[in-house]
Amino acid sequence: MNNLMTHLREAATYIQSQLTISAKVGIVLGSGLGNLANLVEIEKEIPYAEIPYFPVSTVKGHGGKLIIGKLKGKSVLVMAGRFHFYEGYTPQQVVFPIRVMKLLGVETLLLSNAAGAVNPDYKVGDLMILKDHISFFTSNPLIGSNEEDLGTRFPDMSEPYCKKLIAEAIKIAKINNIELHEGVYTAVTGPTFETHAEYQLIKFIGSDVVGMSTVQETIAAVHAGMKVFAVSVVTDLGIRHEDNIITHEEVLEAAKAAEPKLSLLFIELIQQL
Repeated sequence: MNNLMTHLREAATYIQSQLTISAKVGIVLGSGLGNLANLVEIEKEIPYAEIPYFPVSTVKGHGGKLIIGKLKGKSVLVMAGRFHFYEGYTPQQVVFPIRVMKLLGVETLLLSNAAGAVNPDYKVGDLMILKDHISFFTSNPLIGSNEEDLGTRFPDMSEPYCKKLIAEAIKIAKINNIELHEGVYTAVTGPTFETHAEYQLIKFIGSDVVGMSTVQETIAAVHAGMKVFAVSVVTDLGIRHEDNIITHEEVLEAAKAAEPKLSLLFIELIQQL
């Protein structure tokens, strides 16, 4: 058994030792979107620092704990805070918790993120379901020797985001009068926000929003056979006036304002699983 699988199993074993319930649904909360964790009937909170081989969140707006509990009666495993390539972690470290979730029995992964819009029809506070992504600007977490215990060497990525879950989310949004977009997410390394020329390029290649997370997690999840559903909260406008400067504080504020809609969407979707 190689080191990665040994580390994954040690982390999963430690987490399992703390729990009395299991969850088939995993949730990753992005920048400024941590309030959903407060809606969980918590059985156990485990700080990342206590879990063997887990990275630790270093970004403002991200918690640093794994939560197990129930959302309206459904068991969930929640990452309150994620890890990013720009923090200095390797892609393999970024997706380590996703792979641990798989070993713990998670079958469906719900991802959220804060993103900048390059689609001029989007406005701050909008929600966009990811129907696809572009990952060429960031490193693939599957580079290196393949972990056969997790998945195949060359995983198919023709449906990275589960169409069935997308259809269910659209129904839920209509019932609750939540405006939703469907679009393409482009991942970049960060931590700088993009230049005007970069925004134009990202728009030109067919993207609707751009962000610094999610795609590596999606790739690892699909590789491991998990179903993925992801939503971006539009927190800033990449196609913007020249004098409009983006700050992380503004991103967090916009995400917090949009969070009730995202929480409702996630909670109702989980009820369908």
